[in-house]
Amino acid sequence: MSVLRVLGWAVLALLVPAWLALVEVLWLNWRVAGVPVPLSVPVAVVGNLMLVPLAHRLSGSRLVGVLPALAWLVVAVLSSVRTSEGDLLLTGTPAGLVFLLAGVVAASFAVGRVVAGGPRPGRPAVSPPAAGQVTSRR
Repeated sequence: MSVLRVLGWAVLALLVPAWLALVEVLWLNWRVAGVPVPLSVPVAVVGNLMLVPLAHRLSGSRLVGVLPALAWLVVAVLSSVRTSEGDLLLTGTPAGLVFLLAGVVAASFAVGRVVAGGPRPGRPAVSPPAAGQVTSRR
Protein backbone atom coordinates (compact mmCIF):
# COMPACT_ATOMS: atom_id res chain seq x y z
CA MET A 1 0.00 0.00 0.00
CA SER A 2 1.37 3.39 -0.93
CA VAL A 3 2.49 5.91 1.63
CA LEU A 4 -0.04 8.44 0.35
CA ARG A 5 -2.90 5.98 0.82
CA VAL A 6 -1.81 5.17 4.40
CA LEU A 7 -1.47 8.90 5.09
CA GLY A 8 -5.02 9.44 3.86
CA TRP A 9 -6.32 6.71 6.18
CA ALA A 10 -4.32 8.28 9.02
CA VAL A 11 -6.02 11.65 8.48
CA LEU A 12 -9.43 9.97 8.51
CA ALA A 13 -8.43 7.93 11.56
CA LEU A 14 -7.81 11.21 13.38
CA LEU A 15 -10.71 13.32 12.15
CA VAL A 16 -13.62 10.86 12.50
CA PRO A 17 -12.97 9.86 16.14
CA ALA A 18 -12.16 13.45 17.10
CA TRP A 19 -15.53 14.57 15.70
CA LEU A 20 -17.28 11.63 17.39
CA ALA A 21 -15.62 12.41 20.74
CA LEU A 22 -16.69 16.04 20.51
CA VAL A 23 -20.29 15.01 19.79
CA GLU A 24 -20.18 12.53 22.69
CA VAL A 25 -18.93 15.21 25.08
CA LEU A 26 -21.69 17.58 23.97
CA TRP A 27 -24.32 14.80 24.40
CA LEU A 28 -23.08 14.02 27.91
CA ASN A 29 -25.44 16.41 29.68
CA TRP A 30 -28.41 15.67 27.43
CA ARG A 31 -31.72 15.50 29.28
CA VAL A 32 -35.21 14.47 28.21
CA ALA A 33 -37.97 15.94 30.38
CA GLY A 34 -35.41 16.65 33.09
CA VAL A 35 -34.12 13.07 33.16
CA PRO A 36 -30.45 12.59 32.17
CA VAL A 37 -29.94 10.32 29.16
CA PRO A 38 -26.37 8.94 29.21
CA LEU A 39 -26.21 8.28 25.47
CA SER A 40 -22.54 9.29 25.34
CA VAL A 41 -21.29 6.31 27.34
CA PRO A 42 -22.47 3.51 25.02
CA VAL A 43 -21.57 5.58 21.95
CA ALA A 44 -18.04 6.07 23.32
CA VAL A 45 -17.63 2.36 24.02
CA VAL A 46 -19.02 1.18 20.68
CA GLY A 47 -17.22 3.90 18.76
CA ASN A 48 -13.84 3.08 20.26
CA LEU A 49 -14.35 -0.66 19.87
CA MET A 50 -15.29 -0.24 16.20
CA LEU A 51 -13.07 2.59 14.92
CA VAL A 52 -9.72 1.22 16.09
CA PRO A 53 -9.95 -2.17 14.30
CA LEU A 54 -11.65 -0.55 11.31
CA ALA A 55 -8.78 1.90 10.84
CA HIS A 56 -6.30 -0.96 11.19
CA ARG A 57 -8.13 -3.17 8.71
CA LEU A 58 -8.64 -0.46 6.09
CA SER A 59 -5.12 0.97 6.28
CA GLY A 60 -3.15 -2.20 7.01
CA SER A 61 -1.06 -0.24 9.52
CA ARG A 62 -1.05 -0.83 13.26
CA LEU A 63 0.06 2.75 13.83
CA VAL A 64 -2.98 4.06 11.95
CA GLY A 65 -5.10 1.63 13.96
CA VAL A 66 -4.00 3.28 17.20
CA LEU A 67 -4.76 6.83 16.03
CA PRO A 68 -8.56 6.75 16.65
CA ALA A 69 -8.01 5.94 20.33
CA LEU A 70 -5.46 8.72 20.67
CA ALA A 71 -7.72 11.25 18.95
CA TRP A 72 -10.65 10.29 21.19
CA LEU A 73 -8.48 10.58 24.31
CA VAL A 74 -7.08 13.99 23.35
CA VAL A 75 -10.56 15.44 22.73
CA ALA A 76 -11.96 13.92 25.94
CA VAL A 77 -9.08 15.19 28.09
CA LEU A 78 -9.09 18.65 26.52
CA SER A 79 -12.84 18.84 27.16
CA SER A 80 -12.17 18.47 30.88
CA VAL A 81 -9.83 21.49 31.01
CA ARG A 82 -11.25 24.96 31.69
CA THR A 83 -10.83 27.58 28.99
CA SER A 84 -9.53 31.07 29.76
CA GLU A 85 -13.19 32.20 29.98
CA GLY A 86 -13.93 29.47 32.54
CA ASP A 87 -15.97 27.21 30.25
CA LEU A 88 -15.88 23.49 30.94
CA LEU A 89 -17.50 20.78 28.80
CA LEU A 90 -16.63 17.60 30.66
CA THR A 91 -17.25 17.99 34.37
CA GLY A 92 -16.44 15.71 37.28
CA THR A 93 -20.00 14.43 37.58
CA PRO A 94 -20.63 10.68 37.80
CA ALA A 95 -21.76 10.68 34.16
CA GLY A 96 -18.54 12.43 33.09
CA LEU A 97 -16.36 10.05 35.06
CA VAL A 98 -18.17 6.97 33.73
CA PHE A 99 -17.85 8.40 30.21
CA LEU A 100 -14.08 8.81 30.61
CA LEU A 101 -13.58 5.43 32.26
CA ALA A 102 -15.71 3.46 29.81
CA GLY A 103 -14.20 5.21 26.79
CA VAL A 104 -10.62 4.71 27.93
CA VAL A 105 -11.19 1.04 28.81
CA ALA A 106 -12.85 0.38 25.43
CA ALA A 107 -10.07 2.21 23.57
CA SER A 108 -7.37 0.36 25.52
CA PHE A 109 -8.99 -2.99 24.80
CA ALA A 110 -9.29 -2.21 21.09
CA VAL A 111 -5.70 -0.94 20.85
CA GLY A 112 -4.43 -4.02 22.69
CA ARG A 113 -6.19 -6.28 20.20
CA VAL A 114 -4.78 -4.36 17.24
CA VAL A 115 -1.22 -4.12 18.54
CA ALA A 116 -0.98 -7.75 19.68
CA GLY A 117 -3.26 -9.04 16.96
CA GLY A 118 -0.83 -11.16 14.98
CA PRO A 119 -0.63 -10.96 11.20
CA ARG A 120 -1.64 -8.01 9.10
CA PRO A 121 -5.21 -7.96 7.84
CA GLY A 122 -5.90 -10.03 4.76
CA ARG A 123 -3.03 -12.43 5.36
CA PRO A 124 -3.36 -15.94 6.75
CA ALA A 125 -2.08 -16.57 10.27
CA VAL A 126 -0.36 -19.79 9.20
CA SER A 127 0.71 -20.53 5.68
CA PRO A 128 -0.82 -23.69 4.23
CA PRO A 129 1.51 -26.63 3.56
CA ALA A 130 3.21 -26.62 0.19
CA ALA A 131 2.01 -29.00 -2.47
CA GLY A 132 3.42 -32.46 -1.89
CA GLN A 133 4.65 -31.61 1.61
CA VAL A 134 4.07 -34.39 4.13
CA THR A 135 2.49 -33.29 7.39
CA SER A 136 3.03 -35.23 10.57
CA ARG A 137 0.18 -37.22 12.07
CA ARG A 138 -0.31 -37.85 15.74
